[in-house]
Amino acid sequence: MTHSAPAPFDALDPGAVFAAAESIGLQPSGRLFALNSYENRVYQLGDDDGALWVLKFYRPARWSDAQIGEEHAFTLELAAAELPVAAPIERDGESLFVHQRLRFAAFPYLAGRAPELDDKATLTLLGRTLARIHAIGNRAPFRHRPALTIERLGVHARSTVQRSGFVPEALEEQYARVSEQVIGRIRQCLENFGPLPGVRIHGDCHAGNILWRENGPLFVDLDDCMSGPRIQDLWMFLSGDAASQQSSWAAIMEGYELFGEFDFAELTLVEALRSLRILHHAAWIASRWNDPAFPRAFPWFGDARFWERHIADLFEQLSAMDDPPILSR
Repeated sequence: MTHSAPAPFDALDPGAVFAAAESIGLQPSGRLFALNSYENRVYQLGDDDGALWVLKFYRPARWSDAQIGEEHAFTLELAAAELPVAAPIERDGESLFVHQRLRFAAFPYLAGRAPELDDKATLTLLGRTLARIHAIGNRAPFRHRPALTIERLGVHARSTVQRSGFVPEALEEQYARVSEQVIGRIRQCLENFGPLPGVRIHGDCHAGNILWRENGPLFVDLDDCMSGPRIQDLWMFLSGDAASQQSSWAAIMEGYELFGEFDFAELTLVEALRSLRILHHAAWIASRWNDPAFPRAFPWFGDARFWERHIADLFEQLSAMDDPPILSR
């Protein structure tokens, strides 16, 4: 599958990265290292003083300036409250910069390791920290950032996949049928719950967006921050069988309830949110295929075997959404 649209970061070579850094007063030493990122482009850069910086170049046309501005403002608000987040640097009150039509932000480089999610103490500290983040997120609403909705993450995602041409012809009807059923079941779940909370949340809170440091977690990359229920920032830390998930959940809540209140009715949303993520992830890859990083990272995306597994996952979610919630208070 090929697409003729130009790649979004064609003009971003090392010289452009150095020039962007210089435009905000950094003095690159020539040390440059590309960090793992698909949606945006992220580089570690050294300066003449020996300091390390991270420059993040935003994918063109994905977010408006106002939406990125709210991401930065939320991150800086959390940092001001001494929450462990990677906050952008500011120059004359601005944190979003432009070089050669590419918008970017700069952050001090902060090292860390992957969190050990099978450790009870790790989960409890994550719970404590997320409760504090959500307490601040509940102070005021986003005005420009998107909300967690079935239309954005489900209906639009399904349409994107169907238009993409990636689903093998022999599986098109099966995908259409099961994805429609899944969306219908998600909609029923959300309607049963009622209006979703509109708390400012991280939105993509998984282990890959957390660095573990001496004092605990450091939350990075709020690129997907949104309005939504608190459970969206919690459920992705759970894995394994029902007993393992319940044990992990108990550890998270042990920390969370020290600093915040949780509406346990949100536990009924977990499988619906998992289903939305499965639908959206496939659509995300399909919609980014003109970016050379995606065919390299996901070479199996057009294979029948992937789509057979994807369809099987959707069938499993239908069953999961019909079962009582695994998690309990």
